[in-house]
Amino acid sequence: MNSDNILRQLAETLQTRKQADPEKSYVASLYARGLDSILKKIGEEAAETILAAKDADREGIIHETADLWFHCLVMLSQANISPDEVLAELERRFGVSGHEEKAGRTPS
Repeated sequence: MNSDNILRQLAETLQTRKQADPEKSYVASLYARGLDSILKKIGEEAAETILAAKDADREGIIHETADLWFHCLVMLSQANISPDEVLAELERRFGVSGHEEKAGRTPS
């Protein structure tokens, strides 16, 4: 299974979980608790990823990054944004200097 395919499959599954019973689905329970709960989980996973990296824990980095990416996918799904949209943005930036890309952003 390639990475594009797993992202699409996860995105589809996450969309279906929006209709699931929060008592039976972890993802449905995140949706039911709302965006702040999803964002809090992303923050927790980001911190755990950072700690694993600081400890040079290769397996921990892989595990925690997977958790972080998963919860970011939940957030994207909550916002009705597909992984393909994020991948398209990464593709747009490919080959562009980070300094140039940042300078070209419109102020928020």
